[in-house]
Amino acid sequence: MAQTPPARLMDGRDLARRIVDTSSATAADLRRRTGTAPCLATVLVGDDPASATYVRMKRNRCEQAGIRSRHVALPASTTTDELVGTIAALSRDPEVHGILLQHPVGAHIDERAAFEAITPEKDVDGVTMRSFAAMGFGLPGFVSCTPGGILRLLDEYRVDLAGKHAVVVGRSPILGRPAGLLLLGRDATVTYCHSRTTGLSAITREADVLVAAVGRPRLITGADIKPGAVVVDAGYHPGNIGDVDFASARERASLITPVPGGVGPMTIAVLLAQTVEAATRQLGAD
Repeated sequence: MAQTPPARLMDGRDLARRIVDTSSATAADLRRRTGTAPCLATVLVGDDPASATYVRMKRNRCEQAGIRSRHVALPASTTTDELVGTIAALSRDPEVHGILLQHPVGAHIDERAAFEAITPEKDVDGVTMRSFAAMGFGLPGFVSCTPGGILRLLDEYRVDLAGKHAVVVGRSPILGRPAGLLLLGRDATVTYCHSRTTGLSAITREADVLVAAVGRPRLITGADIKPGAVVVDAGYHPGNIGDVDFASARERASLITPVPGGVGPMTIAVLLAQTVEAATRQLGAD
């Protein structure tokens, strides 16, 4: 029996670069026409090093794309009411076009209440209930950035989703759940799995498209993958490790995202693209 050749890599870096270049050109044109550059406000609660690094990276990418960045750093002791008040003020500020609350926040904070303080027109990270409903009903709105990036990456590699069995391992409200909704919107048949799913391997081996977004390093191995499947690894752990065991999975899949360089760059690219889109709408320049 002939062996399946190693999977081709779905490299998100080149596509992300092109998306950012387009967003940068659109932002420059918007500034020429209106005198205003798009502005993304980032909100960080506490001093978690990883969160601070993510926010700093996003702000740097904003500057490179011609998007203004306003950073709001709040102490770890910030209460839910204080955080909601800060975000509500940004939502009312006409000079701010997009709002990103870096998550997770402290356990003492009602994160959902904080997300819902973001007005939908500025929810460029796609985290509010209204954005989630829009994704579910296929209505206009901003998608969750990582799932949106995954869909763009699948499109780039011409993965036909119609009629395919897509399995999403993970059910977080900003990754797993919206990823399944977006796949369903492309006529895939979607199965959700999670950390408490019984017989996980038997289910993942039936997937034509497998999205790993459960937050457990190397949970999915090659033995869990249907030969020829498309594998999207949306996990990231120290040491450049994803939710998929890359070496064994590549021997079974036809397409696979690397970690890093796959889904990660797409997340930021979609965030920037949606910030420019939000500014364009709010400035009446669309």
